[in-house]
Amino acid sequence: MARNNKSKLSREEAGRLGGEATAKNHGKEFYQEIGQKGGKATSRNHSREFYQEIGQKGGEATSEAHDKDFYRQIGKKGGEARSKSSSK
Repeated sequence: MARNNKSKLSREEAGRLGGEATAKNHGKEFYQEIGQKGGKATSRNHSREFYQEIGQKGGEATSEAHDKDFYRQIGKKGGEARSKSSSK
């Protein structure tokens, strides 16, 4: 987004530039660590029922977005992957 008349960065532009700078300064491990911290904090703040509910909603949305052929294909891929890992 362009700068306004006073040459200040918009929030959007400042956020984008800050994100780019952070990405340059930190590696994959940094993002994994903050993701784990966020996941732990979220799990402390929500009950098992919360996760069941969002899982149910996600499953319903996925079901509505895909047909039976999609599920046959991923089932076949999963079965093949399982078969390969079991034979090792």
